[in-house]
Amino acid sequence: MTSLVDWQIEELCKESNLVSPYNQLQLNPASYDVLLGDKILIERPPVNGLRAWEEVDILEKPYQFVPGEIILGCTNEKVNIPRHLEAVFCLKSSRGREGFDHVLSAYIDPGFSGRITLELHNANRYNNLKLYAGLRIGQLRFSTLSASPRNAYDVTGRYHLDMKPEPSKG
Repeated sequence: MTSLVDWQIEELCKESNLVSPYNQLQLNPASYDVLLGDKILIERPPVNGLRAWEEVDILEKPYQFVPGEIILGCTNEKVNIPRHLEAVFCLKSSRGREGFDHVLSAYIDPGFSGRITLELHNANRYNNLKLYAGLRIGQLRFSTLSASPRNAYDVTGRYHLDMKPEPSKG
């Protein structure tokens, strides 16, 4: 596998909507920065033994993300991963230094299309973090595969075409 570099990412964004909307200012030497979308899911006490989530709009008013809390967010950008590529979400190092943590669901399969759900954790002991739409939360790294899979994610995936944060579908 080989990582794509800036000009390859840019070419795929312009030719096949690898990432949309595309913004030249979000392009890095070997990755593409992604922004936090405008809706998050906040964990609430279980209802009838089932995990419960509340959707919160963070477009107008930032959310105060308290220490130890986990929320689900999603990228503002939609991705269209071709069958010959894979992608990985990486938290921006600046966010890590502020106390953000991403809970290890970072892999994006070939054939996936949609917004990427992010599992965010406030790892601070004392300080709240602000979550707001447009926060430069992470970056995507793209790699070529040695071959295209028989059954890509657009055939097998449960989260294919998701456009908002999604809790586990099992």
